[in-house]
Amino acid sequence: MTFVNETRSRVSRYEGPIFTVFTDEVTMSSGGTAKRDVVQNKGAVGVVALDDVGRVVLIKQYRHAVNQRLWELPAGLRDVSGEAASVTAARELAEEADLRAGLFHLLIDMHTSPGFSNETIRLYLARELTPVPDEERFERTDEEADLEIAWIDLDEAVAMIFRGEITNAAAVGGLLAAARARDEGWATLRPAD
Repeated sequence: MTFVNETRSRVSRYEGPIFTVFTDEVTMSSGGTAKRDVVQNKGAVGVVALDDVGRVVLIKQYRHAVNQRLWELPAGLRDVSGEAASVTAARELAEEADLRAGLFHLLIDMHTSPGFSNETIRLYLARELTPVPDEERFERTDEEADLEIAWIDLDEAVAMIFRGEITNAAAVGGLLAAARARDEGWATLRPAD
């Protein structure tokens, strides 16, 4: 038997610049209904930037919701209408890590919290890296103003995950996917778009 959940009603609870919150009444497989809060999000991209000697660039940035500075990948919202995800990834890499990449491949797509949010993040592998010239660098503000940039061997970054030092979901997924792709001789990589 195939059952399709149906949204019977939707009430808007909050609308902001990054996400919107709704309460939906949905049909359940039992035939009854239940209320579910849903966060609709613009979506995001993240970048595993890998240099020629096997190091990845990580950023450490303050995240207010968890009241911590977290190791993360360069990443950002898909908040420019009509912009291809790979273009957003290149922009975020330049803004947050002062890098350009000559080669982008798609690593993985992730639903970050599907129990309550439709947010997805598309994670890319960026290689053939060059620095953004000083005069073209993005001026960082807010949480990005004091972000820390570090180059870490990919295998050490994976070890940091298992030691509990990297807990950001996108970073965990991206780093593990990049390590696996490397170990598979890059055969699992997909085109950027």
